[in-house]
Order: sequence, then C-alpha cells, then structure tokens
Amino acid sequence: MRLFSRVFLSIVVVLSALVISPASAVAADTEYDIVVYGGTSGGVVAAVQAIRMGKTVILIEPTNFLGGLTTGGLGATDIGNKAAIGGISREFYQRIRKHYEDEANWKQEKKSEFKGRGHEANEDTGWTFEPHVALKIMNEFVTENKIPVVFGQRLDLKNGIKKDGKRITAIVMESGQTYKGKMFIDATYEGDLMAKAGVSYHVGREANKTYGETLNGIQVKHSTKHQFTKKVDPYITPGDPSSGLIPKVVAEHPGVDGDGDNKVQAYNYRLCATDREENRRAWPKPANYDEKQFELLLRNFEAGDHRKPWNPVLMPNRKTDSNNNYAFSTDNIGKNYDYPDGDYATRERIIKEHIDYQQGLMWTLANHPRVPEDVRKHYTQWGLAKDEFLDHDNWPRQMYVREARRMIGQYVMTEGNCRGSRVVEDSVGMAAYTMDSHNIQRYVTKEGHILNEGDVQVGGFPPYPISYGSLIPKAEHCTNLFVPVCLSSTHIAFGSIRMEPVFMVMGQSAATAASMAIDDKVDVQNVDYTKLHERLITDKQVLIWKGARSGGGGGSSAMALAIKDIKGLVVDDADVTRKGFEGQGNTVGPYIGEGYRHDENNKRGEQWIRYTPDLPKAGKYEVRLAYSINQNRATNVPVTITHADGSKTVTVNQQKAPTIDKAFVSLGTFTFERGKAGYVEISNKDVNGFVIADAVVFIAAE
Repeated sequence: MRLFSRVFLSIVVVLSALVISPASAVAADTEYDIVVYGGTSGGVVAAVQAIRMGKTVILIEPTNFLGGLTTGGLGATDIGNKAAIGGISREFYQRIRKHYEDEANWKQEKKSEFKGRGHEANEDTGWTFEPHVALKIMNEFVTENKIPVVFGQRLDLKNGIKKDGKRITAIVMESGQTYKGKMFIDATYEGDLMAKAGVSYHVGREANKTYGETLNGIQVKHSTKHQFTKKVDPYITPGDPSSGLIPKVVAEHPGVDGDGDNKVQAYNYRLCATDREENRRAWPKPANYDEKQFELLLRNFEAGDHRKPWNPVLMPNRKTDSNNNYAFSTDNIGKNYDYPDGDYATRERIIKEHIDYQQGLMWTLANHPRVPEDVRKHYTQWGLAKDEFLDHDNWPRQMYVREARRMIGQYVMTEGNCRGSRVVEDSVGMAAYTMDSHNIQRYVTKEGHILNEGDVQVGGFPPYPISYGSLIPKAEHCTNLFVPVCLSSTHIAFGSIRMEPVFMVMGQSAATAASMAIDDKVDVQNVDYTKLHERLITDKQVLIWKGARSGGGGGSSAMALAIKDIKGLVVDDADVTRKGFEGQGNTVGPYIGEGYRHDENNKRGEQWIRYTPDLPKAGKYEVRLAYSINQNRATNVPVTITHADGSKTVTVNQQKAPTIDKAFVSLGTFTFERGKAGYVEISNKDVNGFVIADAVVFIAAE
C-alpha cells in the first residue's frame, strides 16, 4: 500500500473550499494583529475569535488540513461534563448535532438505528461524529469568517523567531516566508513556537515533590489498568535471559514511584473503522511488516488473555473511533520519547514507526494464525472506512500526540487544581476530565514477566477552572505570546486538561486576551482580567462551575455522583467482598464515587462481587443498582438479592440506560433484617459482555 505521512508537508496546498493566502501572496511588510501558528481545533477557534474581535489574523498550519485530532479520528469526544463547555467550542458541537439531525446525512444506517452515545435526547449538541463531518465544520468556520489560511508552512526550527527584547516581532518558515504580528498564538500540539521563543517548558513527568502532587512521576503502584493479567515471558528464548528481550520490552525497572523522568505517555492513531461490507477496506499489511514486533501480543494470547485489544466506540454511520485497550494495543508504548524536542526528520520517523506499528497490529489481529480464532474473526469483520481520509489512503491524518512540551508559565496547573484544593480566580475556561495518563513504559519484573507502567486514571472531582496565567509565559521570557494547547501544567494535571473541547475553549480565551492586549497596548501579563472575564462571559464561555461539587471523569457523558448526595444507604464498589472484578474504570458515567469495577470481560462464571449493607433497622427497602452504559456491556447480568424471605435473581441489561437519576435501576423492594444479614451479589456467569459493578443503594420504604 502506498502511504506517506502528510503531517509535515512543505508545500502550500490551495483548497478551493477555504479562503487561502498562499505564501507568495503575503506581502513581506504585512503585519497582522494576531498570528496563529497551528490549525488544530484550538487554533481554528482562536482565529475565529480574533475575527469576531475585529482583528486581522492569519492561520498557519504546517499540514494540509485543519482541526488536528478533532478532524483526525477522535470522534468520541472526551469531556467529563458537557455543561462545562461553552463559547465557540460549544458552537462546534451544536453544528455536529444539526448535521446529524438531517436524515440525509445517515448513509450507512438509519438515525434511529444508531446505538452509540453523544446524541442524547433533549440536548442541542452532538459529541460523537465522523472525521469528515468535523473537517467540514472546521472549514465552515474558516470560510464564514473569511480567515486567511496558509497550509504546508513549517517554522524554521533554527532561525524561526524574530524578537525585539521580550516581544516576538515575526516568525520565519522553512521556506523563508516571514509572518509579522503584534500578538502570537502557538496552538500546535508540539509547542515549537513557544520553545524557540525562549519560553521555559517541561517534557516528561515531574517528581511528585516538585509541586506537592501524589500522582505525578513514576507510578508503578497505580498502573493497574491496561495491564497484563497473565505472566508472559519476555525473552527471545523463553526462560533464557541471555537470549535477549523480545521487541516492545525494556529491561530496567521503571524506578521509584513519585520520581520524575523525561518519558512521555504513549501515542497512537484513533482508527475510523467500519463493519459495513460495502464501505469496509481490509486492514492493510505494511510493506515492512515484521512478525517479531508482535511476539509479545502473540505470547499474551497464548498465555490465556483472549481479550480483544481495542475499544471501538460507535460513531454515526456504523463507524468507530477506536482507541487503545488492555496490555498490548494501539498505543506504541515507549517509542515517542524523542518526539517533543525532535526536529522534523525525527518526528517523521516516529510518525512512520507509529503508522507501521498500528497497521501491522491490526493486520496481525485479523490474520495471524497464532491469534485465537474468535479474535481473528472479530477483526476480519472490521476494517478502515473507505469514505474517510480520502487524501491519506483511508488512514487518520493526525497522530494522537497526547502530550509533548508543556510550558512553565506564569501559573502552573497541578493535581491540586483538578481535585479542588487549589482554585484559581482568573478562570478562562473549565476542564472536566479524569486525570488520565496512558502507559509510558513496559518492563521486566524481578520475577521475570512483563508489566506496563504509567497508566493513571483518577477522577471523581467536578469541573474546575483553568488559570489565565497558564496560557501565558513568564514576563522575563516573552510578553506577546499565548499557548492554549501546550499550556502551563504538570504531566498529571495535563492528563485532565488535554481534551479537544478544552483546547477550543482555551483558543478562544487566548484570542480574546490577545485582542485586549492590542487594544490596551499592554503585555499579555498585564491584561485587565476584569474586562477579560466580562467579554468571555458575553461570549458564553463557562468560567465557574455552579453544578454539584462532584462530577468530572472520562467519556463524553461521564459525571461522578457523590455518595453524600445520594438518597439511602450506599454501598460503593470500594466497600465490598469479591472474587475477581479487578478491573477499574471511570471513563463512562454517571458513576458513584471515584469510579466502578468490572470483570474485564474475562473468566466468566468465576467472578462475583457482594454488597453487604449495615442496615439500621429491620423492614422493607427498595434496592437500586448503579452502572454506566456502553455498547460493550453485557445484556444479561445476573444480580441476586438475598433478603429475609430468601433470595431473588434479577437479570440486568447494562446496555440499557438506567432510569433513576441516569445512574440507577430498581431491583425491587424486599424485607431485610437489621444489620448485615442481607446482601446483593453480581456475577459474571454466562454473560455476553463486560459486567459493571458500581454501587448498590438501599432505601427504606415509606
């Protein structure tokens, strides 16, 4: 298959659908009010807001497409609480909703047949979408606002920044083209403009002690998700360390929990796949396919882990946004450390390695004889969507750069901000997702088997404000630059902030502040926050959370419910007896407390979890079960209530939305004795999908 990376094209591509300013059409003496470098979703929104503020702007995008991850495959929008998103970002998701309200836009299935999430009733927004639809809307933003866009122009990494003291006066591209401006916005995922302007930044994980955190740095203890559940031999000749390690494994132990390092969480591509035969293309086999690169995957299957290693979330028209899942999946762990500070050649090499790895992985899962037959059958039913990424051989254009550089700005967002122990007073928007780091390295334990390290997923907190100070550098470094994507944050806090809707929110706020700095003739560090706050509110940004003091997690509809706010006696998954149910999650809500447990879709009939209340008095109690829905859940979960008169088993469909507070279903009303005589037990016997075990509530009958 002929496939090449278009991530760093060095030519200007003129698309008739857009208002384009080719490099040759830009006069050498033209000075823009605002120069936006990076046409990510945050960059596009920044340019839109600049126009709405009455400013001249130019949008420079190193590739030949706009929208970054939003148009590059990430259609399952990650945002813990949708109500935290306002402004132009919310306009984008409102346009998504409007597009899919038209039955004519449902080509591969009827609107009524869609079983995915993100298009709930009584809402005006849509949070799951096909890549080409997102690109269409991004292009509409540009054309409607007559934004000049330059494609295929990359910053000169050696001599690309012109400064007068602490102010950037112009940026220079590899082509020699120069763009002058009063204010600059670096909206790239890599932060090149920021770094080359002399602004301080960090790559990797800070030590916990640096900012008084608990979840930063090396995290062996917390790395329980997306983990190996079987003991897999790491050596080329099993049992013989002298034979060397198989690929995708390193020898050294990760180190001491809480210590910092310079390693980066894994990247991947979010795959747009389909099981519609007429629109499905078989997984391509890379020309340089090397079976040895997947020896670890094959050994893991042979060790007994037959889980299907991806998470295909349904998008409209029977497509997916498919992400990493389990121990060996689409994340190319440990192969991106050189990317953040790398030159273009280094990054192109890493991009190609990631494409080859992920294409090889999908081909292996569908075709290799050492893959279990049921797994192969599953993957042969899916393939790339023929009608997506037509200019990139149906492969996503944008690698998921989950983090690269992070500015050390005027204010550094930390774990304390996420949890609410630090609350800023200069909010420019809200974040609302779980603190989420993907795995960072894969190592050999002292016992001689393989584990992953770095995956941390901790939520259970409400949306929280992001500081204006995190968008701007320290004054001694630069006085006319905004950084809404590689903003000032620690690794673990960035894991919560780094979501596409939030990048759009930050882009709008950055452009608003840049416009005010121009009008008031002040440095970005001296923008009048009172005026900025007023304008952001006028433009429908959400700056303060007025909802419940619980909420915030993963997934487009996730929200944590605080136990103290729930009527009745709550027994959460943290207070149970169990066999199995080792899986923990908080990526889909609503859920109770900090998350839920699950059976990992494994060892059916061998796992159970028991909720035993300590009831204050004998009598009748309504029993309610909490779980969060997803299309991979079991539809036949056996739940047994043991009460004073015997026991009763109720079958629960966990693909069906709970009807009570969007979190609970009633299992019935039963008579219980005082104390701990009764209980509720969930089993995974004979189920047909994941079993979720969240919480059980006992409510005294009136």
